[in-house]
Amino acid sequence: MQEAAYYTKLEDKKVRCDLCARHCVIADGSHGFCGVRVNQGGTLFAATYAKIAAEAIDPIEKKPLFHFLPGTDVYSLGSVGCNFRCEHCQNWHISQADPTMPGLQTLSPEDGVRRAIQSGCKSIAWTYNEPTIQYEYIRDMGTLARQTGLGTIAVTNGYITPEALGELDGILQAFRVDIKAFTDDFYKKICAARLEPVLAATIKAKELGMHIETVTLVIPGLNDSDDEIRRLIRWTYEELGPDTPMHFTRFHPDYHLTSIPATPVKTLENICGLAHEEGMNYTYIGNVPGHSFEHTYCPECGALLIERSGYLPRFDALEGSECSACGAHIPVIRSV
Repeated sequence: MQEAAYYTKLEDKKVRCDLCARHCVIADGSHGFCGVRVNQGGTLFAATYAKIAAEAIDPIEKKPLFHFLPGTDVYSLGSVGCNFRCEHCQNWHISQADPTMPGLQTLSPEDGVRRAIQSGCKSIAWTYNEPTIQYEYIRDMGTLARQTGLGTIAVTNGYITPEALGELDGILQAFRVDIKAFTDDFYKKICAARLEPVLAATIKAKELGMHIETVTLVIPGLNDSDDEIRRLIRWTYEELGPDTPMHFTRFHPDYHLTSIPATPVKTLENICGLAHEEGMNYTYIGNVPGHSFEHTYCPECGALLIERSGYLPRFDALEGSECSACGAHIPVIRSV
């Protein structure tokens, strides 16, 4: 196991983990809330360093990332554990597992970068489970990845401390963050977490110059009120800027939330309408294949820039990062 970063040694061989917003105090022989940061004799270890539960080559649009290396493949890696307990988790079979899970494979940072390059991918994404708790692995593999010209992506719940995130400056390029709701009540009841640390980390990522796209899974009756959605949109506009891509995704019953119906498509359409009213330039609907809100349009002239069919984009009126119809600059990162 790798010694963990961001912890403080306390009395009686206890330690305090300062990587995420929980700041777990962990007794000798125990682990933090995430299940994978383990205290052995007063030293904190990252028990899943280089331990992989899931590996795939994905279209980057699946993350979803629509404005970062669109049309390319991303080498995706995930392990076990999470610092949330989401009632609707779609990857619960690994997010709620621990390092004793059978079948974990060892993949060194060097081998991960090598596989990404050999597969023709343009980037690496740490995803499937929460990447924050794989911090040391991301730091080490990400450093190598950037040296070879690969992009680097965290698909995250955003529960990392701003201080720890700051150490990834120049290593992590894209911060694809779930803002699961805009009330602390939702975060406490549905995720066993809090909202404010997610917002603080996202602002920090913006300050560091990371590319940010937000995703909100819209769950009927829990986080879909017009008031809450409008406050989320206004916060995004003010803190992240009007060019921040916002994805509003259709909920399907899963895990412990099987009694709630799927989100009406009309609800998602109304939310995108609210976002446009509030000045956001790029809003998308997820989990509704073939919907027109999967596409990217020029906010200046309305030209169809990127047409998406599933995860396959077609570049219609986008030349580099400019609209070929009117010449407007479009904030899309085509290369790293």
